Amino acid sequence: MTAPLQAGRVYISRHAPRSGSQAQYFDGIPPEVWDFHVGGYQVCDKWLKDRRGRTLTYDDIEHYRRIVTALQATIRLMDEIDAAIPSWPLP
Repeated sequence: MTAPLQAGRVYISRHAPRSGSQAQYFDGIPPEVWDFHVGGYQVCDKWLKDRRGRTLTYDDIEHYRRIVTALQATIRLMDEIDAAIPSWPLP
């Protein structure tokens, strides 16, 4: 697994020319979502690392997509909160 490329891809497998298999990846992962940390962990990377060596099921893939969507919404809300609070701590 590598950091997203310019195209927003997070690769979960490598291209294997001898077997003819194509590299597999999640597409459309914004860098700010990939870099988002909770409790010291990079969420998207940790989730994938915890499943290393396993074949992802359809449900796993859908779950990962929901995680990405939830992180996008979290980042948006955090930005809105930061914009609404002029300074910290509040008087």
